[in-house]
Amino acid sequence: MIGQLAHRPDAAAGAPRLPAPGHLDVWLVRRPRLDTAAGTLALDELSEPERRRTASFVRPADGVTYAAAHIALRRLLGAYLGLPAADVPFVREPCPGCAGPHGRPAVRHPDPPLHFSLAHSHGMAVVAVSRAVLGVDVERLPRTETVEVCAAALHPGEQSELAELGTEERRLAFGRIWTRKEAYLKALGTGLSRDPARDYLGADRDRRPTGWALLDLASGPRHNAAVAVRGTPPERVAVRWLPPTATHVDGSVDLAAGGVTTRVSDWGA
Repeated sequence: MIGQLAHRPDAAAGAPRLPAPGHLDVWLVRRPRLDTAAGTLALDELSEPERRRTASFVRPADGVTYAAAHIALRRLLGAYLGLPAADVPFVREPCPGCAGPHGRPAVRHPDPPLHFSLAHSHGMAVVAVSRAVLGVDVERLPRTETVEVCAAALHPGEQSELAELGTEERRLAFGRIWTRKEAYLKALGTGLSRDPARDYLGADRDRRPTGWALLDLASGPRHNAAVAVRGTPPERVAVRWLPPTATHVDGSVDLAAGGVTTRVSDWGA
């Protein structure tokens, strides 16, 4: 079924449903309840390394978040590409630093191109999909102690902004800056191997990196999230919550589901 694709192991492939040029789809995923996750998550759709990673977390809740995030990613990309979730052909792009095969995750040679980014943190995951290069991040709201320790790693302009704020405002502003920064660095393909102090991602949009659009995402009361897209701001951004059953054994995703559409004026380029 196109648009709403069932993801049982015998699900038939359908026609691709890639995002239109200039469109960005953002999917928000909550962690399933721990008392039901073991019996309902479609773990068989994960790769063997992903299943080992799921089992390796010290806190079971973190393993459930990881598994749900990666099942959601596979099912969403499968629906976009018209493939069963377990057959999505993941690859690694060349590293921008050394050209080795450990750069940004990608899907193998889609035509037209399809780019994605995945992030998860403390019970929340975000998947962003577009025809443009992009990166996404989500983080739990930082503690005051975290801000005090990590603010020194930021760009001097970001540090100056934070220094002018009170304790609570500084904590909230740091969370927004950090998610923008991680989203941007993921889109570059470098991650935190690039010095976080090198690029300004603060409140002044005119000072942010040229050729990139940054957007803060509404992601609930306990998290910050942001997305970075290369090029001009997308003409349309749809932000949707996946239903709780979307990562279950008999669950599905609906690419045509409604969501909050973001205006271009909300972006900073």
